Amino acid sequence: MHEFRVWAPNVRKIAVRVGSMDYPMQPVGEHGWWRAEVEEAGPGTDYSFLLGDDPTPYPDPRAMWMPNGVHGPSRVYGTGRFAWSDQRWQAPPLFSGVIYEMHVGTFTPEGTFDGAITKLDYLAELGITHVELMPIAEFPGDFGWGYDGVALFAVREAYGGPDGLKRFVDACHVRGLAVLLDVVYNHFGPVGNYTGKFGPYLTNRHSTPWGEAVNLEFEESDQVRRFFCDNALMWMEEYHIDGLRLDAVHEYMDRSAIHFMEQLAMEVEELSARLGRQFVLIAESDLNDPRVVRSREANGYGMDAQWNDDFHHSLFTVLDSDAPRKGYYGDFGTMASLVKALTQGFVYDGMYSEYRRRVHGRRAEGLSMHRFVGFIQNHDQVGNRAIGDRLEHIVGLDRAKAALGLVLTAPFIPLLFQGEEFAASTPFQYFAHHEDREMARSVSWGRKREFAAFGWRPEEVPDPESRATFERSKLQWGEIGERPHAEMLDWCKRLIAFRRHSASLNQGEPGTTQVRFDEVGRWLVMDRGEVRFLLNLGENPVEFNKNDDYRLVLSSNPDIEIHGAGILLAPSRCAILWRSTV
Repeated sequence: MHEFRVWAPNVRKIAVRVGSMDYPMQPVGEHGWWRAEVEEAGPGTDYSFLLGDDPTPYPDPRAMWMPNGVHGPSRVYGTGRFAWSDQRWQAPPLFSGVIYEMHVGTFTPEGTFDGAITKLDYLAELGITHVELMPIAEFPGDFGWGYDGVALFAVREAYGGPDGLKRFVDACHVRGLAVLLDVVYNHFGPVGNYTGKFGPYLTNRHSTPWGEAVNLEFEESDQVRRFFCDNALMWMEEYHIDGLRLDAVHEYMDRSAIHFMEQLAMEVEELSARLGRQFVLIAESDLNDPRVVRSREANGYGMDAQWNDDFHHSLFTVLDSDAPRKGYYGDFGTMASLVKALTQGFVYDGMYSEYRRRVHGRRAEGLSMHRFVGFIQNHDQVGNRAIGDRLEHIVGLDRAKAALGLVLTAPFIPLLFQGEEFAASTPFQYFAHHEDREMARSVSWGRKREFAAFGWRPEEVPDPESRATFERSKLQWGEIGERPHAEMLDWCKRLIAFRRHSASLNQGEPGTTQVRFDEVGRWLVMDRGEVRFLLNLGENPVEFNKNDDYRLVLSSNPDIEIHGAGILLAPSRCAILWRSTV
């Protein structure tokens, strides 16, 4: 016996098809829900819905298992059957975390959850505390980044399906690793989204870069919000996920008295209290609005942290100072911007933005720096470049090491992108396989046209629809024992270990980071309690005073010169000093 339920306010009759039999469903209440009990159905049963007089069977918008692809029938998944071994698990606090962003399909040769499990000991030894998975909801095609998901409750079958995800999460928890999941609640993918057949999940009264906006405020929006909140709670309760990264929350078009993010934060807090586990919500926001991460008690939306793009843009533009600054990079490029990001969080906090041609942002007064996630690489900032080149491919290994030094000593929660820790030689390129030939052709040519404006010849831009582009983006694990990859990996390990054991580097209180800098010489000195960080991004060596209280503990290169009370730092180098207070 299995009870089928579905929300479909757009139809006057509906049936569930199980095998060759169709079973009429009955309305439940007044809000568009339907139900039917089918004696012959149970875990493993394939099913689909027939809407009105339409003879086409459609998959369940809330299906947890879609082994037949996004166009085929759904399959009943038996929840609560997995034998978990993490009954006493509690995730480490996010504010003490080091996050590692992973794309399951390219992280290992297998491109599966089980393949990723074989690398978890490596991540634990590296010092990672939180593994962040790029989206794993089912999407059409053989490969993709996951941001075109259409079956949002179903774990991608090619990665290992629902049981594969549970094995991965359980294995992470055994090793002390928390798991974060990137979820996309701002749009559905363009192919295979059948939610519009059932109800008004989208609205044409708002638009986004991907088309119509998710309906968070108009007629029937209560159940649309319920759909996404239930999705979030499912990942945490059924799959033991420790937190979510919410993609592009600035595209949530919601003027409700209780914003969708606030509702989600409330419901996650209630689940946390019921299960006795701590969960976190991390936003990707382009708003520079501190309300996103302020507590609900302080009239905020209650997100625990947000990605800090201002820090990335500031650091990247001073690392690659000779490159023409186009797009949003045009708003950055000075050491002053980098220093402001380090000390205040947002650079654009009520300032005029040339890129946006308007005043942007608001000051993040009183906010802990632990409300921000800092990085120099992530899937967007690598994969959305024309050829998916990584930082060290652009600025060289020495500057990449110096940048990593700043990321792991800055006051933000640090995030690394897969392979960054060993300066992977492989790119991470944009790939998306579309079964529809017209869609595939449109994506391929659109990508080439986009970068033609930046001076790239069409033949230089990888075809996102090509399997070779996907395969080219897979990490080559044999590199980690070779130079210069082993050198970068050792540097990363030592940085993380030092951060972990330094009380000063785990402070998030505003005002505790002090920075001196020289715009012309392009150097800075950052003081964080007992730790002093030296960075030289100029063209000439810089001599820094070294008080007797300080001793050198780490340097990005061995060619550092210490003489008397001075430290001579060559270009593209960083050094970390520690002051004993005893």
